Amino acid sequence: MERQQAWDIVCEFVQSDGLRKHMQSVEIAMRAYAEHFGEDADSWGLVGLLHDFDWEIHPDLERHPIAGAPILRERGLSEEDIRTILSHGPFGADDRTTLRDKALFAVDELTGLITAAALVRPSKDVRDVEVSSIKKKWKDKAFARGVNREDVEQGAALLEVDLWGFHVPLVLKAMQDKAEVLGIAGQ
Repeated sequence: MERQQAWDIVCEFVQSDGLRKHMQSVEIAMRAYAEHFGEDADSWGLVGLLHDFDWEIHPDLERHPIAGAPILRERGLSEEDIRTILSHGPFGADDRTTLRDKALFAVDELTGLITAAALVRPSKDVRDVEVSSIKKKWKDKAFARGVNREDVEQGAALLEVDLWGFHVPLVLKAMQDKAEVLGIAGQ
């Protein structure tokens, strides 16, 4: 599947601009990890872009992302890509075997935390966010309470990368480099 086909699916099934931006953030973070590991950035980015396309249809963890798999299969997404998307869900923990599976799980929640950290800044610009400010927000459990910090920690551990020395900086830099695309480039 080509990226434009994936974006068309996103636009068909996702009405929320915030959710679309989240999916683009995960795409960007996945591409950064693919480049780090010397993998196919297009393939990794594609699963990042599509990973939550069914959330508005099935906004519960009992059905998401399982319910979206038949739609993606019908649209021609490869079984390998579908399996990676399924692995990011709560029932996919045992299936997180590839680097790509682990990366998708690792970046999903973290991109939300980084976006939230950008949006509370006066500038609303992710380029003004530093790792130290994310670390400070991390400790405040009331901040971005929907972000599962345990998943972020577990994801970094699965990838065998340091949370604060590598994982957060890599994802933050990737998002900063695409701030305009993500709509978090200030006012």
